Amino acid sequence: MPVADSTPVRTPREFRAQAILVGMGIDLAALGATERTGGAPLVVELIGTLTGASLPGSGGGVAVLFRYGAVVFFDASPAGIADYLRQIGPAIRQPFAPADRETELLDIRVEAPKEAGRETIEGNTLVLADVTLEKLQLVADIMAKSVSLAHHEKNIERQFERIEPFAVNLDHWGRGSRAGRELLQHLGGALLAEHRVVAGARVDDSPELLWDHPELERLWARLRDEFEIRERFAALRGKLTLISRTAETALELMQHRRALRVEWAIVGLIVFEIALTLVQWALGVG
Repeated sequence: MPVADSTPVRTPREFRAQAILVGMGIDLAALGATERTGGAPLVVELIGTLTGASLPGSGGGVAVLFRYGAVVFFDASPAGIADYLRQIGPAIRQPFAPADRETELLDIRVEAPKEAGRETIEGNTLVLADVTLEKLQLVADIMAKSVSLAHHEKNIERQFERIEPFAVNLDHWGRGSRAGRELLQHLGGALLAEHRVVAGARVDDSPELLWDHPELERLWARLRDEFEIRERFAALRGKLTLISRTAETALELMQHRRALRVEWAIVGLIVFEIALTLVQWALGVG
């Protein structure tokens, strides 16, 4: 059941958040996300935790869904998570196998902060003064971006390892159409990954929720720093840039070689034609 209000969330004093990247995208419109405003994520009540219908700690929980394929669960049991992912299976685009899903865990404890307004992170535990729907959405935003980054980091790292040797010595890059196709695949993969990270997950953007709740900006910034979102995004973009530049340079080198071969072929034809003309002229004179 989608949740649209901003009432305080009745949760146990300690619970766990788990982010899972289930696929390359989720069709939120197919899940009844018409009440969402702007780019806000869809919040779904799994059993009744938000309204207090279920007992604290019963594992009913809440799910926050993002259109780029991430789902973040709060206070949900493993069985509840698996059951809900099966329910939304038809709405997942290019789903990942369970073994290939990126996951992130964060423990959350609700207690009065030592300093007013100083909600902190202790190890892998986020300490909150209270739990509201807006705070859960902010935590979900950071964790969803983290699993999305982790997925692309692994893929780009594999691609980077394949193309790195050719960045050292482009002059020995393979010849032929197969090498050209492989280069185009590298270039296309890098551009697609950058599009999904920048335009899809919008890793470098603040959530629109902060426009209406600026008092939560400190909490969001602390979470962003804890998960090293900016640093990981900068490193990822650096590798994407290097892959794109290497592939483009190698393609230009191959095209130059092909153009040079064509020029030599043309020169050879011209020389052959001149020689043939001279032979015919010499025979005619004789």
